Amino acid sequence: FKGKGKGKGKKGEEKEWMPVTKLGRLVKEGKITSIEDIYLHSLPIKEYQIIDAFFDPTTLKDEVMKIHPVQKMTSAGQTNRFVCYVLVGDQNGHIGLGSKCSKEVATAIRGGIISAKMNMVPVRRGYWGNRIGQPHTMPMKVHGKCGSVRVRLIPAPRGSGVVGSMTLKKMMQFAGVSDVFSCSCGHTRTKGNFMKATFEALRASYGYLTPDLWRPTKLVKHPFQEFTDFLAQSKVAAY
Repeated sequence: FKGKGKGKGKKGEEKEWMPVTKLGRLVKEGKITSIEDIYLHSLPIKEYQIIDAFFDPTTLKDEVMKIHPVQKMTSAGQTNRFVCYVLVGDQNGHIGLGSKCSKEVATAIRGGIISAKMNMVPVRRGYWGNRIGQPHTMPMKVHGKCGSVRVRLIPAPRGSGVVGSMTLKKMMQFAGVSDVFSCSCGHTRTKGNFMKATFEALRASYGYLTPDLWRPTKLVKHPFQEFTDFLAQSKVAAY
């Protein structure tokens, strides 16, 4: 058994990534070069190494937003576990929120980071008035909810900053939104639900079809269809 007894199983040694999904294989071989191609075809990301392949470790920041203990009553007494909420973002239009429950805090944080990476979504940014400079706020009013918490994000003029709670400010910073008004109701003290509601609102930013997207869509081949020969031949080589 590995890891049992003394000195077995070298810790800290990074194993080479062996992708198990089609998407993972395409990313590792360099067939898919941009994360936007994944979002374009709405492909589910099941391996966190896919995100690591696209983002430089220096650009991707992660922060533990909340750790709180939960208890379960068993016949032998209570069992304590820790839930950890982690935020991941590149401060340039991508944000992920993940949570993990574990017996140890360190394991919960590690699992939370992995979960956040796999839940990463693109955030659409726009302008409040004139289209001058880089996009700085939300392109339209967006709304998200989780539990009793409702969060509404409203476009703001340049220089307004993020008008909202500290949690919301941190999330907007990770998403790369510099100006926004916010409006919330419900039990916003429940930080987990508040973060999830804000995350849903940010995710909804790409759900609107605005007039500047009315141009005819040029359809491109699905990556699995485009690289079907590669997927077929490398599968045989893997076994």
